[in-house]
Amino acid sequence: MTPPRPLVQPPVNTNTSAAQTLTAPELALLREAIAESYASRERGRHPFGAIVADENGVVVARRGNNSMPPQGDPTQHAELTAAARATEHLTAAQLTRATLYTSAEPCVMCAGAIYWAGIGRVVYALSEEKLLGLTGDNPENPTFALPCREIFARGQRVVEVYGPVLEEEAAAAHIGFW
Repeated sequence: MTPPRPLVQPPVNTNTSAAQTLTAPELALLREAIAESYASRERGRHPFGAIVADENGVVVARRGNNSMPPQGDPTQHAELTAAARATEHLTAAQLTRATLYTSAEPCVMCAGAIYWAGIGRVVYALSEEKLLGLTGDNPENPTFALPCREIFARGQRVVEVYGPVLEEEAAAAHIGFW
């Protein structure tokens, strides 16, 4: 049986010691999300990837980014589409025990989608701050300087957040892209 979720947000992980709080299987799932970011890049898309795993670590959704016009839709971020797909496979109760693993910290839009989908936990690799350092003022990534923790903290239910974790591994997919 899974232990109950805490009633308060977990402490902010500000360094790589966050990796120490995750198990080897969880780190492997995060690396799968990072691999999705490379696959997106290989398809000519922005290098972002996300997966959703149930409480047993079984992957129920896997998505890369498809947000580059003219063929893509700017709302089709990897996290948003993975969260939407997970709702097709898991019940509301199962979603609260699921984890979304993502190659980069969820943006404002994706954090909202994760919250409304009911996913209870997020593990991300690349921080929004580090991503902004990589993308600069590129018009294809006009990001908000707003950490996902701040968005989730204003909700009525807890979403656990762990990250950044494996930040350098995730950053490598962005080198030379922007």
